[in-house]
Amino acid sequence: MDSVLIVKNLRKIYGSKGNIYTALNDISIEIKEGEFVGVMGPSGAGKTTLLNIIATIDKPTSGSIFIDGDNILKMNEDKLSSFRRNKLGFIFQDFNLLDTLTLKENIILPLTLSKINPMEIEKRVNEISKNLGIDEILNKYPYEVSGGQKQRTAAARAIINKPKLILADEPTGALDSKSSTELLQSLSELNENNKATIMMVTHDAFAASYCKRILFIKDGEIFAELVKSGSRKQFFQKILDVLATLGGGVDDII
Repeated sequence: MDSVLIVKNLRKIYGSKGNIYTALNDISIEIKEGEFVGVMGPSGAGKTTLLNIIATIDKPTSGSIFIDGDNILKMNEDKLSSFRRNKLGFIFQDFNLLDTLTLKENIILPLTLSKINPMEIEKRVNEISKNLGIDEILNKYPYEVSGGQKQRTAAARAIINKPKLILADEPTGALDSKSSTELLQSLSELNENNKATIMMVTHDAFAASYCKRILFIKDGEIFAELVKSGSRKQFFQKILDVLATLGGGVDDII
């Protein structure tokens, strides 16, 4: 399998002399095509900082990042803008849907910006909406549907341009347990059936149990790695065991 993401010796330092905070310290990770990787750790461990840097929202102090073979740290703003649109998909906790657009219009927005053929757009939106179970509500507006349906719409928008890497930041954070399970099952199916490559930051061990591999971060460094084996229930328990050793009680982390 080809490597979709390669991060080497990543450091992120905030502040100046006398008041320095190291958010990330010499982190190196690799995610191959078709992986579903979770990133976990206590609050303030550096999870969101890592995701924001990979998403090109923030810049590191040092290190290198390659996505689909491209060094994103050497791109100018115009190239980065095009790169985000064509190579990355984003799923956020707060959905980031436009209330003035229907669900379908929200989903196809990345493709209209890329000037994709209308027939191809229609084909993709029909296929993805069926896969995510939202094909019957495409003409509704975000304020007319549930949180779970909004998040699945956001997931559809994230994958419709067939990105190389999907970045999910606490995607179940604003959902109830039923909606969370539905979304996680949808992401898992996208990973299995479409070979979608997903990196998901989460504080929730249940959500993490849907991943194939978990990276645990503590104090800005990789603390442990867990590869899925056995059932999802067994993997869930192993995740809890690692979280319990990260410092503080499990309740502080999840």
